Amino acid sequence: MRAPRTTLALLLVGLMLLLAGCGGGGGASDSGSEGVSLTIWADDKYSRAIRESATRWGELNDVQVNVQAVSKDLQTVYVTAAQAGKGPDLVMGAHDWIGNLVQNGTIDPLQLTDDTRAAFNELAIKGVTFNGQIYGIPYAIENVVLFRNTDLVPEAPRTMEELIAKGKELKTAGKVSEIMALPVGANGDAYHMYPIYTSAGGYLFGKTAEGDYDPKDLGLAKPEAVQAFEKIRELGEKGEGALKRSIAAENVTSLFTGRKTAFLLSGPWQIPDIEKSGVGYDISPIPGFQGGKEAKPFVGVQAMYVASQGKFESLAQEFATNYFIQPEVAMALYKADRRPPPLTAAFEEVSKTDPDMARILEAGKNGDIMPAIPEMATVWDPLGKAQSATVGGASPSSTVKAAANAIEGQIK
Repeated sequence: MRAPRTTLALLLVGLMLLLAGCGGGGGASDSGSEGVSLTIWADDKYSRAIRESATRWGELNDVQVNVQAVSKDLQTVYVTAAQAGKGPDLVMGAHDWIGNLVQNGTIDPLQLTDDTRAAFNELAIKGVTFNGQIYGIPYAIENVVLFRNTDLVPEAPRTMEELIAKGKELKTAGKVSEIMALPVGANGDAYHMYPIYTSAGGYLFGKTAEGDYDPKDLGLAKPEAVQAFEKIRELGEKGEGALKRSIAAENVTSLFTGRKTAFLLSGPWQIPDIEKSGVGYDISPIPGFQGGKEAKPFVGVQAMYVASQGKFESLAQEFATNYFIQPEVAMALYKADRRPPPLTAAFEEVSKTDPDMARILEAGKNGDIMPAIPEMATVWDPLGKAQSATVGGASPSSTVKAAANAIEGQIK
């Protein structure tokens, strides 16, 4: 899969002739207008992970590679800079950015061979596909799972009812203070709540015949959503007390690592803190309601994109499609942030020493790819607040209707 040196050399010659003919131009590269360079933007963690290998690739191919960290609001900063002609050649970020980035004309599709596509997890490729075109090279995949304190609960619960019953039993015995830990907070957390919502029969967007999300089919406006919210209310503060607004992103981890609950519904980003705490744990799929549908988590993908307005777009395409797909790159990114690598060769290597990665993929294999359509941006806030209100005891029917109206008003 590695690019032939002669092909890259010819590409570089063409770029040098182009530079000689038209001058340096603009762009975000800090190398000035002389020579051939690539600028990559990423967050702090991934910029550190890729800097060494990207620089080495540049040295081998006479290209100056500048890896720059953007610490906050990377997507917004990137779109603004790209539209002003000041962006990078490549950017790393979540797959659910794609709809917005395409809508704003800031990334280009990638041409991948059948062999290259087959080298990746199929769900990850689905995540970076938008309107029938592939826009990113996946480097991490993630989904919410059930973390279980194995000292308190040796066997994974088969249903949500079984999980709740065990949590209540442990609480009554004084061994924990909370039935389970799922972040809700004052504004809700639709991402973490999604498996419960789907198992109770709800959905967000329907799908077209081609399998793409259809923004005209809003599941929140359907009767199934009310039924799902009724289940959420039953688990909330006026019901079982398993879901609470006092449990939020700020304290959800410490509840589990501090042994105040036996169950944590969250993702692989929690593993370092859990390991550090010394709590014995296992990972399993989030159980669904007895007699209900499967609890489907959202599946997210992190990917590398080629900027539409980059200074050296052909070279950026070469970097993304022939270098960034190498196993050693995937391994470096995994070591920076322990999430399953979608590249099969890297995943097989990782699984030899880190079985948690296989458990995470197993828990998300039937999950729903997080919608990358631009309309999804209108969903998070109203849906999260509606779920939080329902956890607090609000009427499911009126709360769902208000949220659906707010979202439909923005989509139209």
